[in-house]
Amino acid sequence: GEDSRSFHVSIQAPLSIASVGETHSITAVAGGQLILECPEDAVPPPNIEWHREGSPLREDARRQVLAEGRFLQIQAVGTADGGEYSCRATNALGDTSLRIQVEVHG
Repeated sequence: GEDSRSFHVSIQAPLSIASVGETHSITAVAGGQLILECPEDAVPPPNIEWHREGSPLREDARRQVLAEGRFLQIQAVGTADGGEYSCRATNALGDTSLRIQVEVHG
């Protein structure tokens, strides 16, 4: 006879946003849509917070945080949306952050 078992193994992995400490630069076109990504696949899944110019980002009709914080979507981008955005991912094993400089061109 045969006997088979399956196991689900969960491995805790530290936070590892690519190129920590670097500021990424993104150019957006006014009137378009912008999606910023916080590339994080840590285990356990981190709590992700978005900030703009150092202040917690408030969601509204144009700015929405998607996929538990992994993405920040901005609709109808305007010049006022330019500036430094950052995402901070925190889990039991620590925290890490990524800065993204956004420039908006008409």
